[in-house]
Amino acid sequence: MPDELTQAPALAAQMKRIADALERLAPTAPRPLDLDSAEAYVWHAEQDGLQPVPKVNRIEIALLKGIESATDRLYANTERFARGLPANNALLWGARGMGKSSLVKAVHASINADLSKSGAAPLVLVEIHREDIPSLPRLLNQLRETSRRCVLFCDDLSFDMADSGYKSLKAVLEGGVEGRPENVLFYATSNRRHLMPRDMIENERSSSIAPSEAVEEKVSLSDRFGLWLGFHNCDQETFLAMVEGYAEHYGLAVGQGQLHAEAKAWAVTRGARNGRVAWQYIQDLAGRLGKRLD
Repeated sequence: MPDELTQAPALAAQMKRIADALERLAPTAPRPLDLDSAEAYVWHAEQDGLQPVPKVNRIEIALLKGIESATDRLYANTERFARGLPANNALLWGARGMGKSSLVKAVHASINADLSKSGAAPLVLVEIHREDIPSLPRLLNQLRETSRRCVLFCDDLSFDMADSGYKSLKAVLEGGVEGRPENVLFYATSNRRHLMPRDMIENERSSSIAPSEAVEEKVSLSDRFGLWLGFHNCDQETFLAMVEGYAEHYGLAVGQGQLHAEAKAWAVTRGARNGRVAWQYIQDLAGRLGKRLD
């Protein structure tokens, strides 16, 4: 009996150490998803978590020139989704630097400005990186549990020969058992309409036993997007309208003749005329003038 009494404290201490070790090994309980701290988040697959974005890098929708038709269609689609009505996943494809990702972010901001006037909850913009597409089902499982309406956004989405992630994306967009959550809409931008390089499609056509079926498997991914918006290289008139819009918005006091001449020369050095080149020229001009672009 005395031996048992002397051993009891040591045994209790040992049991406590075991319990503490088991607690450290046990997975932590998932925290409830909080989408009230910001209007935009970035998904980090390795952490299974959403990081809030205090200030989204975007420009005002009125400054996007030469893409008015795409702007109207994407705004209308997003506005219907915000009201709880049916809306389509959207693929914005085409020329580089013509405002595809800028349009998604600008429409999100514009819709939320309208929602705030009526006191409605804002849309949440969630960005998922291209390399994290395989984790998309895990993200959707989290978003499915919230009542907030979310626009899921992937910029520069594309796949190569060795990438099978497109199969999981196809299932998530439409064909899976659970399907896309009703409170989630998927927007993607890409330089390719079919999200895959032409040589990848041609390789399937030349090497597959059933060429037509193999090609169909590859290109059918883009068919899962109900709304296609094409972006094309702009002409000089549209390019100069972009430059003028930026200069007026940011109060850059430069005569039209000088503005046009410098913008044309800048475009020649870049070998392109598009919204990105126009913005790069405006940044250079503002720096020379000592003006901040706030």
